[in-house]
Amino acid sequence: MPIAIGIVAILVVFIIAANVRVVQQARAFVIERMGAYSTTWGVGLHFKVPFIERVAKIVSLKEQVADFPPQPVITKDNVTMQIDTVVYFQITDPKLYTYGIEQPMLAIENLSATTLRNIIGELELDETLTSRDLINSKMRVILDEATDPWGIKVNRVELKNILPPQEIQNAMEKQMKAERERREAILRAEGEKRAAILEAEGEKESAILRATAKKEQQVLEAQGQAEAILMVQKATADGIKLINEAAPTDAVLKLKAMEAFAAAADGKATKIIIPSEIQGIAGLAQGVIGSVKE
Repeated sequence: MPIAIGIVAILVVFIIAANVRVVQQARAFVIERMGAYSTTWGVGLHFKVPFIERVAKIVSLKEQVADFPPQPVITKDNVTMQIDTVVYFQITDPKLYTYGIEQPMLAIENLSATTLRNIIGELELDETLTSRDLINSKMRVILDEATDPWGIKVNRVELKNILPPQEIQNAMEKQMKAERERREAILRAEGEKRAAILEAEGEKESAILRATAKKEQQVLEAQGQAEAILMVQKATADGIKLINEAAPTDAVLKLKAMEAFAAAADGKATKIIIPSEIQGIAGLAQGVIGSVKE
């Protein structure tokens, strides 16, 4: 009897321990009672009624990513491309996620494929290659509305790769090469133009500097000549002033005039006209010399 009681006690402890569950952070447990939905457990310690309740599904509430394989799509101008998408989603309602649809991930994959075909079918090839943001936003809105009854919120949709046919890729590479060569030619021409402009500006500035220097030289020479003339005139005026202050006699003035006449002749003149006043002075000088000799 004691052994049986011990066995029963062990079984009770084991059953209780087996039905105590701890829900971790960012997880949710969907609980069913007698086959019907009962409740959703959040973070913490919970006890499940043995043989009556069961954990129907453990749901992760973290943001998840689904990378779907490439899908063949046809553009408006009949170009077939391979496009793969990446969907970022989060489960917001564990109950709807458990009972809303049988295979949520397969449903999202098929829904994203059909939505992508519908959107790309309205765009041409060039628009498809340059309108990633537009396609992403349209797909996110459509997928979010469609998955809302499943307890799923689509946060972001990204086009991972867009692969056009090989012949179109070759044509695009040739076009890109031609565009790069054109830009290179433009840059080279702009560089040569800029160099020519700089050279012309340098020659212009050099010519201006030379003209300015020549002008300043001429101005300085003119100023020097003017100052020299002024100094000569000032010296002459000062000499005249000193003579006037000394009150010279007529004989002295005539003698000075004769000295000036001699300096003017300087032995180089071939013909000299002697004023009458100087002739008188010469006669006077001869008379004085004669009397001295006697």
